[in-house]
Amino acid sequence: MNDQIHSGDEHGELGDAEYAEFMELAAQEGFDPEDIEGELAAAGHGPLPRLAVVGRPNVGKSTLVNRIIGRREAVVQDKPGVTRDRVTYEAEWAGRRFKVVDTGGWEQDVLGLDASVAAQAEFAIEAADAVVFVVDATVGATDTDEAVVKLLRRAGKPVVLCANKVDGPSAEADAAMLWSLGLGEPHPVSALHGRGTGDMLDAVLEALPEAPAQTFGTTVGGPRRIALIGRPNVGKSSLLNKVAGEERVVVNELAGTTRDPVDELIELGGVTWKFVDTAGIRRRVHLQEGADYYASLRTAAAVEKAEVAVILIDASESISVQDQRIITMAVDAGRAMVVAFNKWDTLDEERRYYLEREIETELAQIQWAPRVNVSAMTGRHMEKLVPAIETALAGWETRIPTGRLNAFLGEIVASHPHPIRGGKQPRILFGTQAGTRPPRFVLFASGFLEAGYRRFIERRLREEFGFEGTPIHISVRVREKRGRNK
Repeated sequence: MNDQIHSGDEHGELGDAEYAEFMELAAQEGFDPEDIEGELAAAGHGPLPRLAVVGRPNVGKSTLVNRIIGRREAVVQDKPGVTRDRVTYEAEWAGRRFKVVDTGGWEQDVLGLDASVAAQAEFAIEAADAVVFVVDATVGATDTDEAVVKLLRRAGKPVVLCANKVDGPSAEADAAMLWSLGLGEPHPVSALHGRGTGDMLDAVLEALPEAPAQTFGTTVGGPRRIALIGRPNVGKSSLLNKVAGEERVVVNELAGTTRDPVDELIELGGVTWKFVDTAGIRRRVHLQEGADYYASLRTAAAVEKAEVAVILIDASESISVQDQRIITMAVDAGRAMVVAFNKWDTLDEERRYYLEREIETELAQIQWAPRVNVSAMTGRHMEKLVPAIETALAGWETRIPTGRLNAFLGEIVASHPHPIRGGKQPRILFGTQAGTRPPRFVLFASGFLEAGYRRFIERRLREEFGFEGTPIHISVRVREKRGRNK
């Protein structure tokens, strides 16, 4: 099978013959081959490169993140320590996609300045491929900045130095002073006004690797990685201990006992799995509560490194916004997924009835995820966990040949055409599955496909081909000029 797959080359995961046939079809429909190659490469690659934005408080990191991603999403306020619900965003520059991690500012706490700076930089850099180090050019290099520089040098990651708050030519001399940090050329930028950000992003692209091929546990002898995630005190550590058959990690009624992910090799059903017990993600993470904030960052990093996310939900309590946010994190990361409802043995008939209603309304977006009802305390239904994980992995790695996919798409277009909008009726011309883990599809169309129609396509893909336990990514390329290559 492996000789038929290019897991990260310019063809995505299409075999050579299939790729040539596909490109010929695309040319016939009037698409530019270079555009198509770029689309397939983007869709066929594995995890996107990660860019960490680090720096001391109030230097404009969140403003810069908003500028990079092209929208106001990271919370910006004129004081350090602003709460953020999400720290990872997807961005694109010059046709290349990457992830941006906004680490937030940091205030001195009981751990002391050096320890807090180390925690800030270490956890943000840990999962990053490159770093943008933001310094306030109007203030110059501070002792805190120098401490971050030492950490960056130890980490050995590529660094782009951003001299922020350079609002005009007169301030560029301030930026030049930052050569003293020894990190190379300071890029003078005004994140607020956008001045100089393009040149800085060009440097970022040079520092970032191309989107890498998948590097999960399919290498020889590599166990599949499972991240146990959920809000604090839902029983993640108890579940890990139960499947391990012994007390491997600390369990305490105090929520948030776990701080660092704990990797455990556990044999189940004759197969060795690597379980990662992650710190619970709190609903509101104040930067003053430093350990909890960075626990959430490490949990996000653990999800990125895993293949399957087992999301633990406390069945005895109503499904919360926290639970939904954690689910969104796993879906956005493109991981296979299993939902485990813990403490099932404590439910009475009334609570079970209302829980089923909650699942229908609150978790409608992941109806495709296998569900198990377990008790980490008693071990009830624990034997159902591994089959659910295997099902999710199988869906995550499912691949549809291009010919079969296009026959399916032809049936959809014939039986359920896109609604007419503005006197025009866009239609799907052809498509391909450019990648797996998760399944990624590129559809080429004669016009814009509405979000509702894309959801309909995803629903029909699941009905026809399964894809149980995995998110599906669908991107659409619209033909700009019909027949321009004919």
